[in-house]
Amino acid sequence: MRNLKEPLVDQHPQPDWIGEALAIELATPAAGTLQRRLYAALRRWVQQGRLPGGSRLPSSRWLARQLGLGRNTVLGAIDRLVAEGFLETRHGAGTFVAELAHLASLSETLPTQPAVLSSRGERTLASCRLPDSASGAFAPGVPALELFPRVAWRRLIQRHLREAPMEWLDYQAQGGVEELREAICHYVRLSRSVDCSPRQVLVVNGAQQAFESIARLLADSGDRAWMEEPGYVGAQAALAAAELDVAPVPVDAQGLDPSRAPRDRAPRLIYVTPSHQYPCGVTLSLERRLELLALAERHAAWIIEDDYDSEFRYRAQPIASLQGLADSQRVLYVGTFSKSLYPGLRLGYLILPNSLVEPFRRVQARLYREGHYPIQAALAEFIATGHFARHVKRMREVYRRRQALLRETLAPAVARGLALSPGESGMHLLARLPPGIDEQALMKKGAQHGMTLRPLSRHYLGEPATAGLVLGYAGATDDEIRRAGALLRGWLLPLFDA
Repeated sequence: MRNLKEPLVDQHPQPDWIGEALAIELATPAAGTLQRRLYAALRRWVQQGRLPGGSRLPSSRWLARQLGLGRNTVLGAIDRLVAEGFLETRHGAGTFVAELAHLASLSETLPTQPAVLSSRGERTLASCRLPDSASGAFAPGVPALELFPRVAWRRLIQRHLREAPMEWLDYQAQGGVEELREAICHYVRLSRSVDCSPRQVLVVNGAQQAFESIARLLADSGDRAWMEEPGYVGAQAALAAAELDVAPVPVDAQGLDPSRAPRDRAPRLIYVTPSHQYPCGVTLSLERRLELLALAERHAAWIIEDDYDSEFRYRAQPIASLQGLADSQRVLYVGTFSKSLYPGLRLGYLILPNSLVEPFRRVQARLYREGHYPIQAALAEFIATGHFARHVKRMREVYRRRQALLRETLAPAVARGLALSPGESGMHLLARLPPGIDEQALMKKGAQHGMTLRPLSRHYLGEPATAGLVLGYAGATDDEIRRAGALLRGWLLPLFDA
């Protein structure tokens, strides 16, 4: 068989080879219509020189017959290439590849040129480590996707897409569908003691957008931001990408410790996960909550309260939000549906102080463009009709059981020196390793067995104070927890004797 990477035609084309190569291209799974894919393949071959300038293209009838396509499909692709100047028709002679000599030299030089980012782009890239491929047992932050009520959700989505008012197809600047903002407001007031009105709720495309907006609007380049150490890498990346001076503040058994923060300058932003610190799992004490609120008032700083999985407490009552304690309007409360429902939904919310509502709405409408209003409306009804509360209640019991099972499975390792994070809440446990155990080696071994063992060191901005593994249990079935937990236990026990 002819090498299909060679030029497909010369001045006297052999059309059989073109048909064979195109058939292979179109048989490969890819997005887009057949006409779009045929157009893209021919255009790419012209640009790469595989269809040389001046060569004659086989007739549309021949191509349609060889590829099993309708002639109109082929003609549509050819007409577009003619309109763009890649092909040209000659009356009575056929369709020919245009003479585009500069394309050959361009295609030869472009692949050898490295991507050139700006200095700011390089710094942003350095702060944005790729997320783990969250798959297999112990992937952190992944809920029980197999238990999501997809049938009820699909019905709501379909109905709201069908009944969406015409204005929802236009650009929006309302901060989110009114019914969803009302539902979120009602929910956080009852469950988290958040003090807000629907006007203060801004619906965002996930918590990450909220962090980026806060850093962009409330701090200047070089301003100091306090970050929990260890802490959530998504927030670290957002603050660093905004070119802030991110200062790690150690976390202990009572949460972020303000007394150990750098004292050379006051912070502009303070990021905390007070209800269930990520990844250590501790709760910020009342004394430190009040201390942070007083500090924010004194220095005109803003506190970012990330309440990412507060729904999942298994014995004690949910802890009131930090925002609900504040009288000074210095707290921005961030919530997400990625943990309570599913990550692909990409919907979260930001509860703003009254003074910040209009600036944040204007910036969101201009820079991010609101959208997905039918899905937002479906979510509002999902909450209002009790589906959300029932799902969270069910998941609370499932996750409680899965956490207990993981603790039970790892108990022999705990007896030998493994330390698991305290409390009975959340979707993950932090397993702190004794000195001398290589978390990176465990991560690689886990990957070989289809497990995600995330090293604690990834959550440090500075030098890691201890080694450990962040073990997500919410998205793993009972059988997966038993199997993967037994493997991990088997790897750890010999290391304790080494």
